[in-house]
Amino acid sequence: MTLNTTAVGTDRAYHLTAEEIAQFDEQGYLILRNRIPADLLARLQSAADRWIEEGSSLPEGDDRAADYQWANRPTGRVMFRVDYLHNKGESASLELLGSPAVLGIAESLAGPDFVPTYESLVFKKAGDGAPISWHQDAVHPRTHRIFNIDVYLDPSRKGEGALRVAPGSHKQPVDVCQLEEEYGWDAPGVIQAELEPGDVLVHDVMVVHGSEAVLGNRLRRTIYYEFRAAEQILSEGPWDAEWVDRRLRLLPVALEEHARANPGAEGFAWNISPELKPAPAGDREAELRIAHLVHSPGSYCSAGSVPFTS
Repeated sequence: MTLNTTAVGTDRAYHLTAEEIAQFDEQGYLILRNRIPADLLARLQSAADRWIEEGSSLPEGDDRAADYQWANRPTGRVMFRVDYLHNKGESASLELLGSPAVLGIAESLAGPDFVPTYESLVFKKAGDGAPISWHQDAVHPRTHRIFNIDVYLDPSRKGEGALRVAPGSHKQPVDVCQLEEEYGWDAPGVIQAELEPGDVLVHDVMVVHGSEAVLGNRLRRTIYYEFRAAEQILSEGPWDAEWVDRRLRLLPVALEEHARANPGAEGFAWNISPELKPAPAGDREAELRIAHLVHSPGSYCSAGSVPFTS
């Protein structure tokens, strides 16, 4: 596997150390404790409450409802996901995106030409302990790292549906149906990731993960930001150069919001290649929701999964 090894300044506080990067490459995940400052965490928790409240109040025919994902559970129809966070009226998501706490990770793993590709809130409401089956988010040729930065807004506990991760499973496609049939939730080496509010779990999009069903669980909310190297997208897709340029326009807006919300605090020094640096479009609202239209296929035990090939 050939990785983008572009050097970054790992002496800065928010960049990953060489040891952390090595652990991520070997295990497919990394836990970073107390990564998100307490004041930003509080703003994100309040924002998440409002996103959930707004999505729950929208009628099914409303155009805005497409960004709020629902599922039919034994307890009824419940919302579990909010997509495209930045145009939902809460500046905390942009502040998080523009923070050194997030962008230091992105640059450490994807190099300076990182692209923010997805942003969503995924949650389980109190009492909604539905399982999330074993899966790989996206399967790709592994020429570069593709990863999610998972910001935990609530505690994640063993016995309460904490995320289960199969360390080292990211290095090739996995038949998750066979895994589930053979081992259930207790495949060899699987760990349960216990996290506190403000902790961050960084996971490779190919690491096998999921969570079992529980009864009477507490509310658990996690913000997911995916990042990819521009070079990887431009050579492998599924998006084109115009889409990359539009997604990169999120970053100046996010950096400005972080600076506004944290006057006097050290900001992130964006080191993007000059040829990729986007020109502002002049319409701030248009910068905040860049739709995907197509997605990289993942590995799920359902229709639409990628074929399992080595």
